[in-house]
Amino acid sequence: MASPLEGGADALLLDLPRGPLQAYRARASFCWKELVLFLEGEDVLRLKKTIFSTLENDPLFARSHEEDISLDRYRELSFLRCKRIMEYNLLPLEDMVANPLWFQVFTNCLGMYDWSLAIRLLLNMVTFGLAIYNLGSERHLKYLPKIFNMEIFGCFAVTELSHGSNAKAIRTTAHYDPITQEFIIHSPDFEAAKFWVGNMGKTATHAVVFAQLYTPEGQCHGLHPFVVQIRNPKTLLPMPGVMIGDMGKKVGLNGIDNGFAMFHKVRIPRQDLLNRNGEVTLEGTYVTPFKDDRQRFGASLGTLSMGRVAIVGMSTVNLKLAVSIALRFSATRCQFGPSDEEEVPVLEYQMQQWRLLPYLAAVYALDHFSKSLFLDLVDLQQGLMGKDQSARQAELGREIHALVSASKPLASWTAQKGIQECREACGGHGYLAVNRLGDLRNDNDPNCTYEGDNNILLQQTSSYLLSLLASRIERGVRLESPLKTVDFLEAYPEILGQRFSCPSINSCLDSSVPLAAYEWLVCYLLLESYQKLNEEKRSGRNDFEARNNSQVYYCRPLALAFLELTVVRRFHEYTHQPSVPPPLRAILGRLSALYALWTLSQHMALLYQGGYFSGKEAGKMIQNAILTLCSQLKDDAVALVDVIAPPDFVLDSPIGRADGELYKNLWTTVLQESEVLKRPSWWLEFTVNKPRVGSLKSKL
Repeated sequence: MASPLEGGADALLLDLPRGPLQAYRARASFCWKELVLFLEGEDVLRLKKTIFSTLENDPLFARSHEEDISLDRYRELSFLRCKRIMEYNLLPLEDMVANPLWFQVFTNCLGMYDWSLAIRLLLNMVTFGLAIYNLGSERHLKYLPKIFNMEIFGCFAVTELSHGSNAKAIRTTAHYDPITQEFIIHSPDFEAAKFWVGNMGKTATHAVVFAQLYTPEGQCHGLHPFVVQIRNPKTLLPMPGVMIGDMGKKVGLNGIDNGFAMFHKVRIPRQDLLNRNGEVTLEGTYVTPFKDDRQRFGASLGTLSMGRVAIVGMSTVNLKLAVSIALRFSATRCQFGPSDEEEVPVLEYQMQQWRLLPYLAAVYALDHFSKSLFLDLVDLQQGLMGKDQSARQAELGREIHALVSASKPLASWTAQKGIQECREACGGHGYLAVNRLGDLRNDNDPNCTYEGDNNILLQQTSSYLLSLLASRIERGVRLESPLKTVDFLEAYPEILGQRFSCPSINSCLDSSVPLAAYEWLVCYLLLESYQKLNEEKRSGRNDFEARNNSQVYYCRPLALAFLELTVVRRFHEYTHQPSVPPPLRAILGRLSALYALWTLSQHMALLYQGGYFSGKEAGKMIQNAILTLCSQLKDDAVALVDVIAPPDFVLDSPIGRADGELYKNLWTTVLQESEVLKRPSWWLEFTVNKPRVGSLKSKL
């Protein structure tokens, strides 16, 4: 479809090269440029173009597939590139403050190029820098300019060798010495070594170290954060008493130097305690504004929420890249056909559509959700900075924590499964490293683990929901929350009385149908989980045992279904708002419906088990609706990819380039990397030293 745009917006979006993909682009039901402008806006498009062109025009960021670089060289490059990005100042601090969402755009653009680069920057600026800003006070602001000009380089050290998810059990200690007015940071044994810390292995000069704070009388006040210098910024040699090591090669993200550290009675000034949530006076008296130690602990680890929200965006970007590669490949890869003389693109096959198009819809839904969740968290952080201690602020914190705890599992698992499906959908070409799907899969894999194991995090979400229902049943407290994600639960008795009713497939092709089913499903799982938990307790099991026995078929699916419902609802509301341009309403509505129906279909057994579905027609209706939507979206798939795909230089996949010259691009790339007609270097040695058959027999 021709572009209806004029002026600046159209200039930001150059026409794509003509080639084999043109046939699908011509059949699209909407203008891809108009959809990009609606989703992003001119300012974001301008920022993206600046970032991408900067990367492409700087030789330091040149792509090379001629040889595998060493681990040390990769880490050196990622550090130098991080430094160069900071020097470019592509997103000035004042712009970041005025438009917080731009920072997410900025890091996601860098991640599209290489997540090792983007995560290095995130760890220094956000995880380390934001921890100092949020958890410290005015005396710690001196660190921030040094972070931004890379005079110091930071990391965030919570996890230890023997403890990760159970942060309260961390064993590094910080004893206060009132005579010298210093804290003594100490690792009691090797199991207390800080472990898996990004940037620590080779490059970090400072760390935010979480340790158990002890005052002179011997009382432990729990986990607190401290700024600890671990290396000399000029020599990068470890500071006295600090033993640092690198963890070596990982499955992915090898441009990041994950490391470990042990502290032997390392003394730091009292002022380097990040003291927003707890302070120690000169004399050694502990002071905190929190009456409840659990609230203080939660506030201290609140920085992790920003990291988890970032992972939602990272996972979505990884899936976005994989889907772009696989769908462009599918639109140009021809196999079989109605006759021996005619081959058709594999995208025409229903199986290929069913494998890939739901993940395309997931990209759009999760992308919108990650942006909205990021803004929710910014709202919470601004309240904390303004020292808002209202009841609403406290409830907002609980609600966002529950959303963040389930969104990381949903996004990272969806990307994990989707990237693998894309790899397989591209056949042998997808297995070729140069086409990047393997790297995307490996770089996405840690998203399922760091910043909290996915299955453990889901328990945080289900516990939040169960506490709300308990308050409703036991004390009559109304079920509601600041972001209104749980407000529908107030009507749970009426919702549980509803049943699936859809007279035809056409009436199922709107996300309002799966939205209603999801509300029933969450209500059902919440009540089932509540009853299961109480049954366990009545059987004489303690709280720990009761919760442990209620996870697999109750609390875990409850948390996932609740988050899926939230994503579906937000995307439904976004795609059905009056401001959607009329030419875009149909395509956005189909994406919303496909994502909602596809995710709902994964809970088919529960919908039948609870009685919402009955008879075989209900299940068939959902399945047929999914296939119908896939068929309707097939001709739009390439244009939808054009909306989300970065420039070829950033996408970096021969089979995913915008010109669609699949075989030409693949052949050229393979030739460049091959040593054509050249004997392997090891062959001569093999033939010269080849043992004779007779000599072998004599030795037997």
